[in-house]
This record gives sequence, structure tokens and C-alpha cells, in this order.
Amino acid sequence: MKRPVSAVSLLLGCAVVCSAQSDGRYDVVVVGGTPGGIATAVTAARLGRSVALAEYHAHLGGMSASGLGKSDIEKREMIAGFFTEFVARVKAHYVSRYGARSENVELSRDGYFYEPSVAERIFDQLVAEQSAITVLKGHRLERATVEDGRITALTLVDRSTRQQKTLRARVFVDATYEGDLFAAAGAKFRIGRESREAFGEPHAGQIYLDFRTSRVVGGSGAGDDRIPAYSFRLCLTSNPDNAAPLPGPPSDYDRTRYLGYLDDARSGRFPGQPVTRIALTIAPLPNAKTDVNMNPRGLGFVFAEANAGYPDGSWQQREQIVGRLRNLTLGLLWFLQNDPELKDDSRALARRYHLARDEFTDNDHFPFQLYVREARRLVGAYTLSERNVTEQPGLRSERRQSDAIAVGEFPVDSFPVRTRQPGDAVALEGYLGMLRGITRPYQIPYRIMVPERLNGLLVPVAASTTHVAFSSIRLEPTWMAMGQAAGVAAHLAIEHGRELREAPIDELQSLLRKQGAVIDLPSGVE
Repeated sequence: MKRPVSAVSLLLGCAVVCSAQSDGRYDVVVVGGTPGGIATAVTAARLGRSVALAEYHAHLGGMSASGLGKSDIEKREMIAGFFTEFVARVKAHYVSRYGARSENVELSRDGYFYEPSVAERIFDQLVAEQSAITVLKGHRLERATVEDGRITALTLVDRSTRQQKTLRARVFVDATYEGDLFAAAGAKFRIGRESREAFGEPHAGQIYLDFRTSRVVGGSGAGDDRIPAYSFRLCLTSNPDNAAPLPGPPSDYDRTRYLGYLDDARSGRFPGQPVTRIALTIAPLPNAKTDVNMNPRGLGFVFAEANAGYPDGSWQQREQIVGRLRNLTLGLLWFLQNDPELKDDSRALARRYHLARDEFTDNDHFPFQLYVREARRLVGAYTLSERNVTEQPGLRSERRQSDAIAVGEFPVDSFPVRTRQPGDAVALEGYLGMLRGITRPYQIPYRIMVPERLNGLLVPVAASTTHVAFSSIRLEPTWMAMGQAAGVAAHLAIEHGRELREAPIDELQSLLRKQGAVIDLPSGVE
């Protein structure tokens, strides 16, 4: 557990400012233009609150607008409200443009799958419809001001002009993936993995899990400060007319980094699979595009540990890590398309896909947002743990919460934490691959968004959970549901003149239900 200094500094790109005020006062200030942050801002604005929404990048939408082209949700009935409004607008876009019976509408799967540029367009529309929202793109957090245990102001820096802006509000919301605002304000947080003993979690700490059987096959269970691997989620196209082929490998290319994938193919661990399929997972999207993820199952997986130091690194350190991971990703794509040791069928498969010319047009067609799967996690009024998200022998399950504000349902799923160690023969250490057998729908308590002591702040993204529980809650649909709840809670706390930790839960739940949000588990739910 770490307590940071009261100022933070971060990384990358150009600035776009919409309706900005130099020294502004608002009802609500949201830091982080992630889907969760957008849900918070739009919800609060719809309830009549003035809102500032600040985002580090020049684009809103976080991962959903940066290559994560499919909605990670297994039980659609468990998450609704703002999220399903977003999905409905995506579907309406494809129906309007291509016709209800078109292939693109079919590929959008009712709006749950989408091109990054379409997701960004929808998010921009949702925000632009609310005149009470001031959008500050291309701004990084410089520091937070705390007085008598309450956050009262924050200072942003325009990354293009270097000018500072001070924003004051009655409620602040940290919707960053990294927990930057609560760290700047001095709230307690965690980085890394708890031990098995800390919260009585069977899958906590250092662990080896056979992803084919979901059985624990080794590991000490000891806690540490290691974090799951980060990567980029690529949007590639198979349309030659829209392709932007790589002109060459990145400047630091080293093919030996990727030879572990050849070992995976030769070992028999992935029978019949070409190296490209071992390295990548490829899902079809509309308009001949694909959502391409880095496959974590091979022992040659190259991304573990490449993010060391990112969560509480300076903006300059993070920028270096982002650049390193970008080159590692481009190097892998180049390797799969060109390396002479790969079989012809594997190279041919990789050469079908290229960066899409009409995506990320201001960033060389490469995603702007690093996939930060887990960074800092708040220490809140309650800590969600494995017993709150699973049903399994030997662990008393507690999936129902009196202060529920959303429902989580995605299987516990964490990318590998460490690179291949001597003796590794099944999976990399730390990989918890889609634990469908034990994860069950669960209620998410309001308390995990409320800092343990700090007042004036809600945290709907980097919320108060253990590493294992975060491995289920860390999905954009869930964060949109939590962001919607944060927007309602901010409104009610202001309306009643209460601290956020004393928000009227009954009224909060009632308003969320009226907005179509799901907060209840059906009786007998499995």
C-alpha cells in the first residue's frame, strides 16, 4: 500500500479544448474521458448539474474508442442504463448508414461490436448534447488541493499551450484508469496483488493456473507489487483499399523477442494453430475490420513486465513505457507478417490484416490509449474481494449488497503478470484466464467508490477492490454502469448538502432504476 505525494504529472499528444474556462467553478469535475467518466458526466448533466470533463488525450472514449471494438459482457441482461443507450446508438448508426439487413449491422451484433471511430463519434454526441458539460481534451492533471480532508480544487495543464487551469467543484470524480486524481489528493491506494491470506482469496497472490481446466497448479500465494500485462488493442482491416501496411519494423526491432511464439508452435501446446493465432486473437467488426487482442495463453507472450513502474510513474516515465509497448506491438505484427521462420500459412494469415487507414488518423493509424488493465486501486469504505464475485467450494460467497448501485458479471480474467520463468510449461505466472466456472453475477456496492477518509471524491473506475475482484470488474460496460451511479450520487449529495459517503442510498437506487440501470440480482440467479 502506498501514499503518494499531492501532485502528479503525466504524458503524450496534442490538445483540443472545447468550451474551456480558465478558472472554473462547477458542480462536478470529472477527470478521465473514459466510458466510465463520460457516463458520470452525462448523467450528472442530465440531472441539471454543471460539469467539467477533463481528458489527457485529444480524444474521448478511452479503450472503447481506441481499439477495444467489442463489449466485454457475457450476460447482457445484467448491465443496462447508460451502457445500453450507447449500444443502441451504435446499432442505430449502422442501421441508418447501411440498412437494417446489411452485413455491417449483423457484424455489429446489436451494437455491441463497433469500429473505434464509431464509438468515439457516439461518445462525442452524448457529451455534446449536454450544454452543461465543459470538455477539456488534451489536459493532464498537475495537482489536487485538499483542505480539511476534502478535495476542493485541481489544477490541469493544457498539454499544447502549457497553460494551467484551476477547477473547483462541490464533487470530484476520478474516472482515470490509473487513479491519478485520488493519488494526487493523497488517498490511500493499492498497487499489485494481495496475498491469499489478506482477504482469504483462493486465487490471490503469485499463482499458476491451467487455463484449460481453470485449476490452480502452483504458486506461493504471496502478495507483491506486480501488475498484469498491458498491451494495445489493435483495429486491423482486411480491406486492401483501406489498408496502411507497415513500411518497416520499429526502430528498436529485435526478432529474438518473439521467438518464444515459435517454441509455442513447436511444443504441441497449441495443436494445429499457426503462430499468428497463438500470438493474436482476432474478432470481426463491421467494415472489414477486426478487434485484435494479444493472446495471453502462449509462453512466448512478450508483454508481461514491460509495464513495470507505470501506475505511479511520472508522465515522462509513462510516455517511455507507452512508446516501448507500442514498438513491441508493431514489432510483433512485423514479425508475424515477415519472419522467414514462420510457416507460409501463418505469414499469409498475418498479411491479410493491416492498420486501418481511416482509424486513428492523427496517430499513424495506431490506437491512442494504452490498455491499462490494472494500475492503482483505491482503498475505499469497502473492499470488494473474491468472495463477493464468485461461488466456489470452501469460500463463503457474499454477492448481495445493501448499497448496490450496479451489477458485475464478467468472469475473473487477468493477463499474465510475469514473463516465462524456468520450469514454466503450462501458463505464465499470474494468468487467470476467464474463470467462468466460479464467477457469478454480483452486486457492486456504492462504498467501493468512496475513499476511506478523503471527502468530496468518487472513484467509479479504479475502485476499491482486491486484484482478483478487479479482474472481473475492470470492463467498460461495468465501468459505465458505475459511472452512471457516480453521476446520480454526485447530484444527490449536492442536492441534499451531504457528504458523498452519506448519500441517500434508497434515493440513489430509486433514481438508477428509473434510468433503466440494473442493480438487483434476480432471485435464484446463477
